[in-house]
Amino acid sequence: MKRISPRATSFAIAATLALAAAGAHAQGSVTLYGIVDAGIAVVHNAQDASGQNQSTLVKFSSGNLSGSRWGLRGSEDLGNGLAAIFQLENGFSVGTGVAGQGQREFGRKSIVGLASNTWGTLTLGRQYDPLVDLVQPLTQDGPFGGVFGTPGDLDNYDNSLRVSNSLKYTSPLISGLQFEALYGLGGVAGATGSGQTYSFGAGYTNGPLALAAGYFYANGGNTVTTGVRAWTSSSDSLFNTVINQGFASANSIQIVRAGGSYAIGAVSLGLAYSNTQYGSDGFSTFHQTAKFNNGSAFVNYQFNPALRAGVGYNYTSLTGPASAHYNQVNVGGDYALSKRTELYALAGWQKASGHTLNSKGQAIDAQASIGDFGVSSGTDTQALAVVGIRHKF
Repeated sequence: MKRISPRATSFAIAATLALAAAGAHAQGSVTLYGIVDAGIAVVHNAQDASGQNQSTLVKFSSGNLSGSRWGLRGSEDLGNGLAAIFQLENGFSVGTGVAGQGQREFGRKSIVGLASNTWGTLTLGRQYDPLVDLVQPLTQDGPFGGVFGTPGDLDNYDNSLRVSNSLKYTSPLISGLQFEALYGLGGVAGATGSGQTYSFGAGYTNGPLALAAGYFYANGGNTVTTGVRAWTSSSDSLFNTVINQGFASANSIQIVRAGGSYAIGAVSLGLAYSNTQYGSDGFSTFHQTAKFNNGSAFVNYQFNPALRAGVGYNYTSLTGPASAHYNQVNVGGDYALSKRTELYALAGWQKASGHTLNSKGQAIDAQASIGDFGVSSGTDTQALAVVGIRHKF
């Protein structure tokens, strides 16, 4: 007899619950939704298997505009403008079928909570922080994804980091103003601050103008293995590429982000800034706070309802235990075949200079790695091009 995997069983149960709940209109509603995004990428200057030589890489690439996912969201009307809500969202690779976010079942998001028309929304679980909710939509991450992002996603531009074991409050929209606050519990006996995360932010929208800013702090705890902090209590890790892997032993992450966008007819403009600081302690391989300052700008043009194109520039500087600079230029375009399906093309180029640190705290030449694409160049320049298709359901 063929054995059914636990993951397949979970999916079947979730789908059955969704269909059953959809028929129970008196109790509430459940929606099954998702995104499937995949393409082919060509990267000029990518490290080979030895980690030494620079080669041209041609690869299948999943989740270029949007991370591929499927999810369930639902609500139950409790009366007087109050509803019980939940959302479960799984991320996966189209090319391999493997679950993302550390192969978690619902690694992208898993929340339950209450939503009030008057008092706002309180959610508990694994979720996004206020900077992702409020600032990220004002950047190029929305239309063109992480390829346009900060090198190595070092400031969580492309939401590499999510917060587990957390509570989040989101205010109602009041005259265009909305604010959020989040706290992630560290869960360490006798040390409340170990592993904790907290964040807050605010956004304002008035016609074509949108502004947002926020603050994020996460403590990594004291569990360090081979120079890498565990980051298991409430926050994920951001140290996934050559850009900032030398600071993976940091005991804290602190991020300040602000952004704004303005629409003028078919043209939309945007500016964003972030300051990211990785703090050290006695377990760290570096001994001075690493400070990354990043500024970005973009211009998008909607040629017609189906065709859109954009260009972006991103500058990043590192100070503290090392000094490095990263200049990045991106272009992109997408064409809607329907309301749910689109074709896209993306390209990027980056130049790195100066020095950063490796995992042992030693100075090394800075290497390029475009946006959140996650491929190390092994040298100071990198270029890439991606074409693909995205379908929403």
